[in-house]
Amino acid sequence: MGSKRDKPSRVTSDVDLTADGKQFGYLSVPHSRNDSAWGSVRVPIVVAKNGDGPTVFFTGGNHGDEYEGPIALLKLARSLEASQITGRVIIMPALNLPAVRAGTRLSPIDGLNMNRVFPGVREGTVTQMIADYVYTTILPHADVVVDIHAGGKTMSLVPCAVMHQLEDKALMDHTMAALLAFGAPFGLVLQELDSEGMLDTAVEDMGKVFISTELGGGGTVTTDTVGIADSGIRNILCHFGLIDETVITPQARGLPATRLMHTPDEDCLVVANDNGLYEILVDLGREVAAGTPIGRIHFYETPERAPSLYKARRSGMIVHRHVPGLIQAGDCLALIATDYDYS
Repeated sequence: MGSKRDKPSRVTSDVDLTADGKQFGYLSVPHSRNDSAWGSVRVPIVVAKNGDGPTVFFTGGNHGDEYEGPIALLKLARSLEASQITGRVIIMPALNLPAVRAGTRLSPIDGLNMNRVFPGVREGTVTQMIADYVYTTILPHADVVVDIHAGGKTMSLVPCAVMHQLEDKALMDHTMAALLAFGAPFGLVLQELDSEGMLDTAVEDMGKVFISTELGGGGTVTTDTVGIADSGIRNILCHFGLIDETVITPQARGLPATRLMHTPDEDCLVVANDNGLYEILVDLGREVAAGTPIGRIHFYETPERAPSLYKARRSGMIVHRHVPGLIQAGDCLALIATDYDYS
């Protein structure tokens, strides 16, 4: 249930996680620097609590160039009153505040990816200290964690709620129920390229429900993607009994039910072996057969050279695409998912 140690986190906060009512406050993260010897980074946190009940912890801005989470959670923070809930809601709309300020995936202060530093380091950098505080101080209180992501500036994905394949059957069932309650157009059971240091893994290892999202990308938002975040957050509060409302299913909004998909193996990934200009041959959300050409990389400094052709390694739907026109060897240019039968 979080790390155990003699010394408390170096991060302090002016909110009381155990007090009833609604509080707007900050984490104070020590950050001594050339222009502020006794400086700190003040990371916003909002807590609404009313009696006993489940605790849901919402985060946005884990990566600073993903905007649906911060926008939807700022709206929730202003609108939600403690009297409306039974239990507790903790909101951090800009988890990696320096990255959100800069509009970058990584923190400009220490160059770290917040979603690769958990469980954090007490004596570490700003990003590591924020993760340490979340891990040791917030997660022990949480029953459910919802971390809202999008593709950022370099990726675009079909709008989906995301979970992992879990060995614990009961936890898998509870997480799948939460994913379906969120009500995104797609539900993706994702096999990560590298799960070490993720908030996801930290929460799952504690035996708690964790879901994430991937809501579009390209470093911007749409009315659809923000709307999915808004309704999904509300649905989670309904699903876990914090608010006395009914989950609004996609069908109730005149939409198809959440389509469950997964990425069962490495053949789902198509990775670039070349540097050049990326030409997309199949758009995001389209179905492809194995062997279908999905992209070309052109060599702009050697016009006589024929482009490299990239093909789907398996049949399925293209659920992710590389966004920038420039691409480098090692970049993921596409991810293909297949339908998932969770029976």
